[in-house]
Amino acid sequence: MLISYIQSIMMIILEVICCKIFFESFAEKRSKNNYRNYSIILGIVVCEYVIASLFYDKFILKQILAIVAVAVFMCFYFKIHFGKAIILSLLFQALLLSVDYFTLWLNVSLFDSIAEISRLHFVGGSLITVLGKIILFLVVLLIRKKVGGESSDVLRSTDWLRFIFFPVFTIFTVIALIMTSGNIENQKQENVFLVIALCLAGMNIVAFYMINDILKREIKIRENEVFQLKARNQTDMYRSISENFVKQRKKTHEYKNQIMCIESLIEMENYDELKDYVKSISGNLSTELDYIKTNNVIIDAILNSKYKETLDKGIVFIFQINDLSGIKMCDEDIVVILSNLLNNAIEACEKCSGKKFMKMKLVKEKDNIIISVKNTYDGKLNIKDGEIQTSKKYEMDEHGVGIKNIIEVITKYQGSYAIRNDNNEFYFSVILPN
Repeated sequence: MLISYIQSIMMIILEVICCKIFFESFAEKRSKNNYRNYSIILGIVVCEYVIASLFYDKFILKQILAIVAVAVFMCFYFKIHFGKAIILSLLFQALLLSVDYFTLWLNVSLFDSIAEISRLHFVGGSLITVLGKIILFLVVLLIRKKVGGESSDVLRSTDWLRFIFFPVFTIFTVIALIMTSGNIENQKQENVFLVIALCLAGMNIVAFYMINDILKREIKIRENEVFQLKARNQTDMYRSISENFVKQRKKTHEYKNQIMCIESLIEMENYDELKDYVKSISGNLSTELDYIKTNNVIIDAILNSKYKETLDKGIVFIFQINDLSGIKMCDEDIVVILSNLLNNAIEACEKCSGKKFMKMKLVKEKDNIIISVKNTYDGKLNIKDGEIQTSKKYEMDEHGVGIKNIIEVITKYQGSYAIRNDNNEFYFSVILPN
């Protein structure tokens, strides 16, 4: 009798965990307080057990109470309104019943008749129940993969197949236990079979949450990498603006001295020396002015700093620009796109053993902003579905993270992009609505 109670509680716990994973595919937790969350889960388990015990012979009423109870508790656990919680609870209950009926059909096909399942009594019925919960867990995982959040995206399809192998292996193991349960001779063997099945089910849950924790840490590491790269780009840009400001102050002071010198030569009517002096300072002036003017302070600062960098590194930089004073993008997003595109292009050109050149088009045409950068590179690039593929499973260099940052901004403004490589030339083009 004790084994029966333990089995009932374990089955309810497996159901509740599957329900929680199902809800996590569609909603976000309200709190990160583990004690509060564990209390809510414990509340669901107790409530489900009470409902199952009191209304075991009233199927429809039991289902209605279970749906409402789950919805209420999940409203405390997740950021979700009651109406949506009811719908999700109803969907999960329908999924649970569908899996139970599928499991019954599967076992009927294995044992030829329901009567033979009943003949096995406790251990046979218990193993069938465990099998149903493991199949439910597998189905919920597939739903999580399809519509889940960031952690689902981090785990690639091949890795998901490897992980799902464990619940599939468990399903076949439990089926094998069911098929051999007819040869059980005593209560001790029944208990061993049941413990094996429950332990396998529990190990699936433990493995899932271990992998889930690893993925959460991976997401935090990636977010930190992205933040650091953005901060570095912004720091470089603002440092460039600051350096230009300091240079401008020095130039202003020099211009005052030069004007005083010109006034002095005019007063002395020394026009030949005045002519030579004006010619010398006008030559220096032409080399000190910024090369690129777009009527946008941020874009000018980035382009001029990168242009001077290409001159120092022997890279030919050809560009086409127009008046960009009407750009509506925020400064941070401008920095992300331009800094990453140009930094990547300069790094690629530096590694070239042959010709080193960059071409850039940055224009505002009608209601669109067009940004395209083409540069030479050495080596091989693997581009698939518009994204640069990396051979590393979970690690990406700054180039890869930079491109992901660019795509994130493009998506934010509902723009489009194209990536292409041909004859050792890499091409990245962006169209953004303005």
